This record gives sequence, structure tokens and C-alpha cells, in this order.
Amino acid sequence: MLNFLLTEGIRDPPQQWSKGQLRVCLQQEGETGETMAVLNIFSLEQMLHVVGVLSVLWLSLKTVWALAHGVRIFLLSEKWRGVDLASYGPWAVVTGATAGIGKAYSHELARRGLNVVLISRSLEKLKQVAAEIEEQHGRSTRVIQADFTGGSEIYELIGAALQGLEIGILVNNVGQSVQTPMYFLDGVYKGDQYIYDLVHCNMLSYVKMTQIVLPQMVARKKGIVIYMSSAAALRPLPLALLYSASKVFDDFFAQGLDAEYRSKGIIVQSITPHFVESNMTRQINRHYKLSAASFARQALNTVGLSRRTTGSLSHSIQCNVLFKRIPEWIFVSPFAIPFILYLWKKCVKERK
Repeated sequence: MLNFLLTEGIRDPPQQWSKGQLRVCLQQEGETGETMAVLNIFSLEQMLHVVGVLSVLWLSLKTVWALAHGVRIFLLSEKWRGVDLASYGPWAVVTGATAGIGKAYSHELARRGLNVVLISRSLEKLKQVAAEIEEQHGRSTRVIQADFTGGSEIYELIGAALQGLEIGILVNNVGQSVQTPMYFLDGVYKGDQYIYDLVHCNMLSYVKMTQIVLPQMVARKKGIVIYMSSAAALRPLPLALLYSASKVFDDFFAQGLDAEYRSKGIIVQSITPHFVESNMTRQINRHYKLSAASFARQALNTVGLSRRTTGSLSHSIQCNVLFKRIPEWIFVSPFAIPFILYLWKKCVKERK
């Protein structure tokens, strides 16, 4: 017990102190006589009780806020969207636009009133998707054939093809992954080409496309740039190491760019989805994948509401369970490799 006595100016200090209390006696001479103030100090048990109550209150408020935020982002946005996408400019540019998420984004953007520039490496598939968009949504399209695994030489052609278009939205979606878990050296056994292809496709393309399109957005003081990262960027992912690290780059680049250009009227969004129907997830059981069309609709609803999102309600729940509840050290511990292989076997389709 803490006993503290301020005796200066006190003629008759008390002889005993009650337990759990600190009494400060002050004597003041004046016309009204003597005045005494007693200050109570909480016991240790009372202090711990208060700390516990405040902690529960804080966690409760945090949970309520997260739920309210999720409802606004993923449920209410179906009716009350964040922004009118078409108001940012008549054209959208989508990379990796002939399949999966890129194709779904292209259709959804056209459905919401934008013309679409489709960029991919297969001219045949580009023409097919362009025809679908024009027929189904009545919007104009342009196609640019480009292989993003190439070096910087392809971007002069892309830049020239985009000249004169007022681009309101850029979707950096093109990507390359691994089809099965593998150790780093097993992935690069063919030589350096595998490394170059993945780095050019997953990282260089995002930087160079931003370099081409962003200046006109800044000049108009409005624009939207979307970066398709991955849930693999949220934790170190052994057996898909290069892919995971490249998606960390995309996520960090988007967040930093948002900080730089938010005040200039530019919306930059990083998306970290889990499994979505695409060429990169064709081996995954369909029960573990979200349809590309559903994902694109939900994700585009979040533009203007969230600058970093998983893109859908189901993926947000998965992220909360896998990455916010499981400590990061688990993903780089000796248990990580067998755990990842277990999840892979569980998700992969059964083959005949």
C-alpha cells in the first residue's frame, strides 16, 4: 500500500490511513476555517476491472465498426455505389482482358457505360471479347495485341495506340502464376526466362501502364487506377514465392501511388482477391472459387469506398479467418510447407 503524506502546512496530521486510500490533508486558514480534501485511489483489483471493461469496450467497438464497414462496402454498395465510373472518362483500359477477371472487368465496365480498350497477347481472343462487348452492351472497343512477358519495348506500341483517348479507368490485371506448388529452384530450372516473364508480366506491366495513362488523368484531375494484386501478397507464401513477392510489389506500389496522387483527384485501388475463376486457377475445385463475373461486379462496386480491398464479401471473410486470425510466423514456420500442400490437395480438382 502506498502511503503518502503531505505535511507542509498541516498542524495535526492523521495517525492512521484507511486501506486502499491515499489521503491528502490540506489545512487552510481563513475566515471559513479549515478545509480538508480526501482523494481516493482505486485498489489494484478495481484498476484491473476498469482496464478489462475498457478493453472489451474497445474490441466491441472495433468489431461493430468492421461489420458496419463490411456491410457498407459489400452489401449496400449493390444499390449505393461509391462513384459513377463513367463520369471519370469515356474509355477504360484493361490488361489481360481475354479471360478470367480481366474479361469480366471488361464486360462489367462496358455494362456501366464505358468503352473498353482490351489488351492481351491473343488477337483472336481479343476480337472475340470485343465482339461480345459490342453486341451485349453496345459500347465501342479497341484491341491491342501485346505480350506482357516481353520487355519494355512493347509499351511504345501501346502508348501510341492509346493516343487521343480520354481514359478514365486503368485496370492493371494481367498476371502470371505457377500452376502447382514448387520450390524456388524447381521453378527456375529452365533458366532465367521464367523469372523474366513473371517479373515483366506481374510487375513491369503495372508500372509502365501507369506511366502511360496516369499523366492525362492528373491533367484532368480525375481518374481511377486499379491494381489486381492477390491474397498471396498478405503473407509470405512458400512454394509460390516469386508470384507472392510480385503481388506484394503490386499492392505496395498501389498504396504508395494512392498517397502521392489522392490529392490530385486520382482514385488508386489495390485488390487482394482469393480464388477467382481464371486461367491461373483452372486446377482449383470450383467450390473454392468465386465466378469472375460476380467478383468483377462486387469489386467495382467498392471503387470510391475502399482503396484496399479483397473485392468481395466472401473473400473478405476468408481473409479475416486465414490472415488476421493466424499469426504471420505460422506461414514461415516448419509447418508452412505441409500446411500449404494440404490446402492445395484439398482445393485441387479430383482427376480421373
